[in-house]
Amino acid sequence: MRRVWVTRAETGASRTADRLTALGFEPVVVPLLAIRPIPQAAPDLSGIAALAFTSANGVAAFAALTPDRTRPAFTVGDATAQAARAAGFERVVSARGDLERLAALLIAQGAAVGPLLVPAALEPAGDLPALLRGRVEAKALPVYQAVETAAAAPAAFDAVLIHSARAARALAALGPFSGQTAVALSAAAAEPLGDRSGLKIRLARTPDETAQFAALGNPARRV
Repeated sequence: MRRVWVTRAETGASRTADRLTALGFEPVVVPLLAIRPIPQAAPDLSGIAALAFTSANGVAAFAALTPDRTRPAFTVGDATAQAARAAGFERVVSARGDLERLAALLIAQGAAVGPLLVPAALEPAGDLPALLRGRVEAKALPVYQAVETAAAAPAAFDAVLIHSARAARALAALGPFSGQTAVALSAAAAEPLGDRSGLKIRLARTPDETAQFAALGNPARRV
């Protein structure tokens, strides 16, 4: 495998492409999703003790709405934590995993993190407030939405990276394919592909891009 289709939205797609190039792959950047901030007034943060971010997109959209950086920010993983620090948040704690690990981290913090605000997608991949229900008071704030780009599949690719279930649904609508490999960030991200996509599906061992690249394997030699 050498030509790897990057389906995630920008600006993440370019970062992923740079990492693939450094590993010796040939990235083919054709995003299936685009991120659109949801226009709204600055959020009322009175009574909010902490923030929880489930993606870097949530960080960017929320940071554009308010200059307030006084509350601690808990993030699903290190990439989101890096985005939070770059946006000006000084107290940042990463769960270094998935939504369940973020929920466990917040529950371990106890009442100190509530009430909690969760700036996220209009249609999030997971429901963090539901995971916290009865343990930590939390409410979601939709700050962006992912919309399909209606892009066509590239003419040639050996593998395709799937970062979300939403991207997998868009990919499935373009199939069936002819035996290429799809490497998904998690089982939940791969689920919409079903068993009729024509793709050979691999899963990252942990829900992060480093593990996703490991599942991708090594690039084929040029001939």
